[in-house]
Amino acid sequence: MERKNAWKKYPEGEREAVFAFGEQYRKFISDCKTERECVTELVAQARAAGFEDLKDILASGRTIKTGDRIYAENMGKLLALFVIGKQPLEQGMNILGAHIDSPRLDLKQVPLYEDTELALLDTHYYGGVKKYQWVALPLALHGVIVKKDGTKVNVNVGEKDEDPVFGVSDLLIHLAADQLEKKAAKVIEGENLDVLVGSIPFEKEEDKEKAKETVKANVLNILKEQYNIEEDDFLSAEIEVVPAGKARDYGFDRSMIMGYGHDDRVCAYPSFAALLEAGVCEKTGVCLLVDKEEIGSVGATGMQSQFFAYTVAEIMNKMDGYDQIIFNRAMSSSKVLSSDVSAAFDPLYASVMEKKNCAYFGNGLVFNKYTGSRGKGGSNDANPEYMAKLRKIMDDNDVSFQTSELGKVDQGGGGTIAYILANYNMSVIDSGVAVLNMHAPWEIISKVDLYEAKRGYTAFLKEA
Repeated sequence: MERKNAWKKYPEGEREAVFAFGEQYRKFISDCKTERECVTELVAQARAAGFEDLKDILASGRTIKTGDRIYAENMGKLLALFVIGKQPLEQGMNILGAHIDSPRLDLKQVPLYEDTELALLDTHYYGGVKKYQWVALPLALHGVIVKKDGTKVNVNVGEKDEDPVFGVSDLLIHLAADQLEKKAAKVIEGENLDVLVGSIPFEKEEDKEKAKETVKANVLNILKEQYNIEEDDFLSAEIEVVPAGKARDYGFDRSMIMGYGHDDRVCAYPSFAALLEAGVCEKTGVCLLVDKEEIGSVGATGMQSQFFAYTVAEIMNKMDGYDQIIFNRAMSSSKVLSSDVSAAFDPLYASVMEKKNCAYFGNGLVFNKYTGSRGKGGSNDANPEYMAKLRKIMDDNDVSFQTSELGKVDQGGGGTIAYILANYNMSVIDSGVAVLNMHAPWEIISKVDLYEAKRGYTAFLKEA
C-alpha cells in the first residue's frame, strides 16, 4: 500500500500556505521553550481571537452558550480551550490533546556551587535524554523564580544576541581514551550535567574577607544586581536549561525545521491553530495542552490530574446545569486525537524500523493505532471502528496521512496521554507529526507534515 508524498499536492508556486504556517510555527517554538512560555503565548493569542477566561465567566454568573470561546489555564502550565458547539455537551466533544513539556535539564533546588574557581549550576535531567547530546553546545536559562513575598521574577537568558550563553563541558579528545571505552549511556553521567556560569572572582575590597568562594559570590552579586535574587530564592524557582537559539529552516529547499521541543509542540501548535480555524462546529471542540507527559503525566498539571474533568463540569454547570449522569455521557461520547509525535524513518538507522509500518517525512499526519513497547505494554490500542471513521474524514478532506508503529516490535517503544483519556471511555487514537532526532536538543520536522496535521485536526473537529 502506497501513500503519495504530500509535497506533490503543492507544486512549486502553490506552497505559500505550507511555508507561511511553517514560519508561524518556527517563531512559536523559537520563543516558547517552556510550558509556562507556551501557555502565556497561546493565552494571548486566544484572547485576541475572542476567548474568555472561564474564571471571569464564573465570576460574572452568566450562562455559557453555543459559539462561546473559553479557556482555562492551570498553574501556568496546562491550558484547555473550548469552542462550544451546536449539539448538547452530552453528545460528546472532539478533543485534540497534546503536551507542551519537552526533555531538558532542570536546576536543582540548591544549584549554585564553586569548584576550582569555576561557578556551576547543578542540574537534574527531565525526561528521556541521551545525556551525551547535552554537552558542548550553547544553552539558555528559562523559567521563573518566586520570592517569599510572592514576587515572580521571569528568567530568560541566552536567547538575545547580546546575552551570554551557558553550557556543559566535555572531555577533550586527547584525554578521552577511557571515556570512549564506555557505553553511550555512561559516557556522560547525570551528575556531571552541570552548567558552567562564571569564572571571575568577587572584587569588592570590603567583602573579600567574607567571600570564601569568590567566583560564586560574584555570580550571586550579578544575580542580585540584575534580578534582585538571593541564593535562597533558588529554593522556590523553576529554571529550565534548554538549547539556546532560534529554530531554523533546514535543507537547501527549506522543507524542514530544526528546533528545540518539536516533541510535542509540533502537535500542540497545529492543534491550537485548528481549533481557531474550525470555528463553531456541531460538537464542542477542545484543545487540551498538558504538562509532565515526558515523566509520566503526573502532578497537578499533567494529564492524570483531574483539572480537565473539573473544567468540563464547570462549563456544563453554566450551560444546562451539572448532572453526573450527563457528565459521564459527555466524557464517554467524546472522541480524541492524542496528538503526539512519531519517529520518522531515518535511512542511517534503518535497522530499528519496519519499513511497511513506520512514518516517513512528507507523507502527512501520522496515526499510531497503538504505541507501548514489547507486546504493546502500556499502550492505548484504538478500535478499528474509530480508525475507519478517521480514514473517511481524512480522505474526504484530502488530508495526507500515514500509519506507523514506533520501531520494530522488540526494539523499544513509548507512551502518550492516550490511555489516560481512554479511562473516561473516550475513543482515542495517537496521531501526530513524524520527527527526526526525537528527544535530542535539536529535532527536525517536515513543514508539509506540520501543515497536513493542522488540516487533519481541523477536519476532525468539524466532522468526527
